[in-house]
Amino acid sequence: MAVLVIADHDGSAVRDTTNKTITAALAISGDVDLLVLGKGAKGVAAAAAKISGVRKVLLADGDAVGHGLAEAVEATVLPLAGGYDAILTPANTDGKNFAPRIAAKLDTAPISDIIEVVSADTFVRPIYAGNALETVQSSDAKKVITVRPTAFAAAGEGGSASVETVAAGDAPKTAFVSEEMVKSDRPELGAAKIVVSGGRALGSAEEFHAVMDPLADKLGAAVGASRAAVDAGYAPNDYQVGQTGKVVAPQLYIAIGISGAIQHLAGMKDSKVIVAINKDADAPIFQVADYGLVADYKTAVPELMAALG
Repeated sequence: MAVLVIADHDGSAVRDTTNKTITAALAISGDVDLLVLGKGAKGVAAAAAKISGVRKVLLADGDAVGHGLAEAVEATVLPLAGGYDAILTPANTDGKNFAPRIAAKLDTAPISDIIEVVSADTFVRPIYAGNALETVQSSDAKKVITVRPTAFAAAGEGGSASVETVAAGDAPKTAFVSEEMVKSDRPELGAAKIVVSGGRALGSAEEFHAVMDPLADKLGAAVGASRAAVDAGYAPNDYQVGQTGKVVAPQLYIAIGISGAIQHLAGMKDSKVIVAINKDADAPIFQVADYGLVADYKTAVPELMAALG
């Protein structure tokens, strides 16, 4: 059987989420092809060809796919689907947008957010905010799967795949209007090796940024937030970590003033080392923390900053 992975990239380089999805694909089959969609993405395709385990890179170059329109992605993938038994994509915003459309057109049930490949037709995925794991076995001839990247190691370099051009689909009933990109000198939240997150206990947007930003700059970290902090307006939506936000698994996760609601834990409990600072000794965050400090952040964070030099 053969597997098609739809690449996640920023227009100039393949993101780490693609390498991790390839690892999941290789657990299904040794025949893995990678589809790169974009406008002027030849450089991305050339870089993707060097990923270990990739048999062939397919490049679809067009305006509609360059903007990531789900209808255009679907129109590109469907003509290729006949040659593959499974189609995989990272479980990010784009993947969650176009994967259901592709599955519907193929008349197959999508399998979302897998964290383990048991066999070519059996997969494990979290349910109930990560409190239970569900093993799914699919008898569908073609499988459309989204992969939680944080659950897989990234495929390395060393490949020498060929690059072929395929026709890019169009979206005649859909038009790209505009987009607003958030620019930051800090690492991207989903790929950062260190994340510092703040909760509602910080009290205001001004206090949130006064505490979190200097610490993040000192550590070279990304800034995250609990849903409560985002809902209160302390931080923008793209900072949110949790079941309805971003799922992260950095080397170090520092939670400041976060109680640890189940929805938040679902988005960060796979972090390698978790440090929690909270003045409530009974806060649920301490149940998953590797290191817990029962203290007021107003005292603890300045001491941490001083210790960091």
